[in-house]
Amino acid sequence: MKQLLEKLPFYNTAVLPYHYLQAVTAKLKYHSPAKNLRVIGVTGTNGKTTTCFMIWHILNTAGHKTGLMTTVAYGVDNLKPELGHMTTVDALTLNKRIREIADSGAEFLVLEVTSHALAEFRTLGIPVEIAVFTNLTHEHLDYHKTLENYRNTKGKLFKKAQYSILNADDPATKYYEKISDDYITYGIKKGEKRAKNIKLTASGVKYSFDDMTIETKIPGEFNVYNSLAASLAAKKIGLSNQEIENGIKSLESVEGRMNVINEGQPFTIIVDYAHAPDALEKVFDSVKNHQGRIISVHGGAGRRDPSTRPIRGEILGKYSDIVIITEDDSRDEDPEKIADGFIKGAEKAGKVLNKNLFKELDREKAIKLAIDTAKKGDLVLILGKGHEKTILRADGPHPFEDIKIVKNILKAK
Repeated sequence: MKQLLEKLPFYNTAVLPYHYLQAVTAKLKYHSPAKNLRVIGVTGTNGKTTTCFMIWHILNTAGHKTGLMTTVAYGVDNLKPELGHMTTVDALTLNKRIREIADSGAEFLVLEVTSHALAEFRTLGIPVEIAVFTNLTHEHLDYHKTLENYRNTKGKLFKKAQYSILNADDPATKYYEKISDDYITYGIKKGEKRAKNIKLTASGVKYSFDDMTIETKIPGEFNVYNSLAASLAAKKIGLSNQEIENGIKSLESVEGRMNVINEGQPFTIIVDYAHAPDALEKVFDSVKNHQGRIISVHGGAGRRDPSTRPIRGEILGKYSDIVIITEDDSRDEDPEKIADGFIKGAEKAGKVLNKNLFKELDREKAIKLAIDTAKKGDLVLILGKGHEKTILRADGPHPFEDIKIVKNILKAK
């Protein structure tokens, strides 16, 4: 019934009073659990999870007990996997978990904040000391309808924050500067704090800013932005340069974010959560110097903005030698129909069906096809689900982990 109601064009607005009431109830039930925590909220289209993990790791490594709530995991020391396909959980669950984090004696909370959460009052009553903006690109327009609405909804976080850290290389920052009480900007091309002497490798990035040298073990130019934002948050809190450098460098990986899977195979496999056009562009940009073929596996979720499907298909077709379109969380939408949008985009980029463009709607079989197709020196990109532990089909959730599937296939070979 709920799935049918959600298809009504006015549904999201109609249920806002319910969301508000739920948020107020949650705040009262758990006694404003964040009131004594120093909260750092991170929002943006891409990079939120990695930036959150970096801030959390820097603080904990420096001896500050810090809670974390992200798309991937939540907790303090022993993180629990986030099994639901929701970044900022509903208000009752959110407040319950924050209460557990506060009761554990945590000093800080690093919170990944989505536009849906801000629109639906899920973060009502949570004081934000520092707000971080990563970037803003085409996503969630099925919900927000326009990019301006999407931008303005995220702006709610910066209106409530005491201090904001804003990506100057993103056009949306001009709007966030106007509504922020106090802020600093960062970037590569623009910003008060800029990354310089950037070195990108397959195993991470290295750059300098101010009198620090930042090194990450997570590759991709976008992780220059993520780590720079995280460093500035830590610096604002008062951590030393050495604590920041050590914290960033000692973070081995973030599950589902540019994870390299190595089981001794003669080609490279990377699993990443990228599922928005900009995120896909960034992944391909980070591997642009790869010498072998690029084989990509990707699909789209049901009941999510269908306008991005041909766009994403075209990106896949443009930057991959071989494209395999598969399922994602199809929910109650026809997987064939979802795949058709991607195929049209890939064909626009010059790919030919059953030659260098394939449709395999069983995701495990699609991954196996990519691995079986790969030769020495190739790169296999498995994109879209990253850390997720289930796949949502018409009959409900099914256990499914890209990383585990990849490892099992490689071991069997």
